[in-house]
Amino acid sequence: MAAATGAPISINRRMIAAGTFILFGLIDIFVFGLFAHHGDATFVLTVSGSPVSVHVPAAPVAYVLGSLSIAIGLFRTVTDPGPVVKRLSIAAVLLFFVISLLCWAYAGSAIPLNVVNLLQSTMNLSIPLVLGALAGCMCERSGVINIAIEGQLLLGAFAAAVVASTFGLWLGLLTGSLAGGLLGALLAVFAIRFLADQIILGVVLNVLAAGLTGYLNDRILVTRPDLNSGLTFNAVKIPGLGDIPIIGPIFFDSTIFLYIMYVMIVLVQVGLFSTRWGLRVRAVGEHPTAADTVGIRVLATRYRNVILGGLIAGIGGAYLTVGSVGTFTKDMSSGLGYIALAAMIFGRWTPLGATAAALLFGFANSLQATLSTINVPIPSYILLMAPYAATIVAVAGLVGRVRAPAADGKPYVKA
Repeated sequence: MAAATGAPISINRRMIAAGTFILFGLIDIFVFGLFAHHGDATFVLTVSGSPVSVHVPAAPVAYVLGSLSIAIGLFRTVTDPGPVVKRLSIAAVLLFFVISLLCWAYAGSAIPLNVVNLLQSTMNLSIPLVLGALAGCMCERSGVINIAIEGQLLLGAFAAAVVASTFGLWLGLLTGSLAGGLLGALLAVFAIRFLADQIILGVVLNVLAAGLTGYLNDRILVTRPDLNSGLTFNAVKIPGLGDIPIIGPIFFDSTIFLYIMYVMIVLVQVGLFSTRWGLRVRAVGEHPTAADTVGIRVLATRYRNVILGGLIAGIGGAYLTVGSVGTFTKDMSSGLGYIALAAMIFGRWTPLGATAAALLFGFANSLQATLSTINVPIPSYILLMAPYAATIVAVAGLVGRVRAPAADGKPYVKA
C-alpha cells in the first residue's frame, strides 16, 4: 500500500522539477534572449592589471542555454535519475539561468562585468551564512533545533564592534564568538533542562537579541560613538596561493574570517562524520535512548554541541562588523540567520551541503548588489528580494524530500 501511494508522489515531484526546468529555459529564451540589447556582453576576469575580457553574444547564448534547460526538463519528465544527476541538473539549470541573466543585463553595456569581483563578493557575503549553517548543523545533529542563529549573529556583531573599538580587533572577534555562545547556552538550558518548545524558544531569543542590541545601540552607542568606531580587519593575502590568476583573489586574498570559515568547514565535516565524537553526536540526534543505553551522555552532548554552535555563529556575527562595515547598526543581520537555517536544510543537515547552499544564497545577494549598479530595467526592491526569493525557491521547490535527524526538536527525559 505504501508503494502504491509513494509512486504518484514521486512522479508528481519529478514533474514539478521538470516543469520548473522548462520554465527557466523559456525565461532564458523569451525574456533574456528576445529582449536582450544589441551587442555583446563583456566579462572581465581580472581584479587589477591587464584585464582579460571575454565578449559573449548575448541573445544567441541565452537561446542556447534556454534550449539546454528545456532539454534537461524533458529528460526529467521521462526518467528518474539518481541523486547525483538530480543535483547536477539543478546546478546546470541555475547556472544557465544566471549566465543568461548576466548576458541580458550587460548586453551592449559600456560597463563590463568583473567576474572575479562578483565571486569575491560572493565569498565574503557567504561567510555569516556558512558559519550560521554550520552552527545549525552542530545543534540539530545532536537533536536541538536552533532557530536562534539570527540572534546569535546579531549579538555577536554588537559585542565584536564594542569590544574591538575599546580593546582591539582580535579581542572583539573573540568576544563576538563568546556572545553567540552565551545565547547558545541560554538556548541549551531552556531547551534541554526546562524542555521548552525549541522553535518558539528560538524565536523568543531572536527577539531578545534584537531588542537588547537595539536598546543598547540607542542608549550607549549613539551617545558614545567611540564605542562604535568602525575598526575592521585588513585583507590577508596568502603568499603564492593569492597570486594564482582568477582563483587566488577569490579564495586566498581576504580577511581572516574567510580562512576561519575554511577551518570551520573542515573541522565540522570531519568532526561529525569521521570521528568517534561525531558518531556519538549523530547517535544522540537519531536515537537518544539507544545512545544513553550504551553509555553516551545525551544531555551533556546536546549542551556541548549547542554551545559550540553558538560560538561558531558568533564568529559569523563578528564578521558583520569587524570583518565588513566596522560599525554596528540595529538589526544589521537582516534575516541572515534564517537564510543560514534554510541553507542547512537545503544542504540536508550536512556541513558540505550547507556550505554549498550558503554559497548559492551568497551569490544571489552579490548578484543583486552588482545588478543594482547598472541600469537594468528591474525595480530595486525586486533586486533586494533576490536572496530571499532564492531561499524560498530552493527550500520549497528544489530541496526535494529531506529527513532531519530523527530526534531533532524532541526533548530527552531519562527514564
